Amino acid sequence: MKNNKRFLGLFILLSIIYIVGLLLDNDTIKFISKPLIMLSLLLYYSKSVKKKSKLFIGAVLFSFLGDVLLLYNVELFFMLGLVSFLIAHILFISMVIGMLKKSSVTQKITAIVPFLGTYIGLLFLLKDSLGEMLIPVVIYGLVISVFGMVSLLNHLVVKSKASQYLIYGAIFFVVSDSLLAINKFYEPQEYYPVIVIITYIIAQYLICNSVIENSKE
Repeated sequence: MKNNKRFLGLFILLSIIYIVGLLLDNDTIKFISKPLIMLSLLLYYSKSVKKKSKLFIGAVLFSFLGDVLLLYNVELFFMLGLVSFLIAHILFISMVIGMLKKSSVTQKITAIVPFLGTYIGLLFLLKDSLGEMLIPVVIYGLVISVFGMVSLLNHLVVKSKASQYLIYGAIFFVVSDSLLAINKFYEPQEYYPVIVIITYIIAQYLICNSVIENSKE
């Protein structure tokens, strides 16, 4: 556990390097640094806990695979990347469900409404431009929305430092994926990819810290 800060520093450094590569549109920098971001986060996690979560490790590894696949501007790789992140979110959901304690109907409704509203609003915005991607985006959007719902429900019940990290991480993930979808299917902007990766990195870091804090609690 002594070296965890070194790996956190490596995670931050690699994230900055990738963002610089993105701003410079330098494929060499991007292809070298991006795959290492999630691997360095995994090392940070491994050095920070004694008992490791297999679900979290699996989610990080599928996120790593998704990162690699999305480096290639090929439709097939985009679909495979989408599937990789879909599996990652399912693993995140399974992890959170394992933490959930008894909740009231009011808490359940409170957790569902904001993420369901965001999901419906985004689908309404994108539906006319999705074409053959409509069903995959509907499924992916539903899964990440469920991740947000269970994370918020967990926080409403527990209200711990770990649950706070988790819900913030889920929110940043929703923002990141929403902007990714808007940029690809609705209104491309040069600055969107930078915001997407920054919010994605923050999301993964917060979720990781949530798992670390939860192991302490």
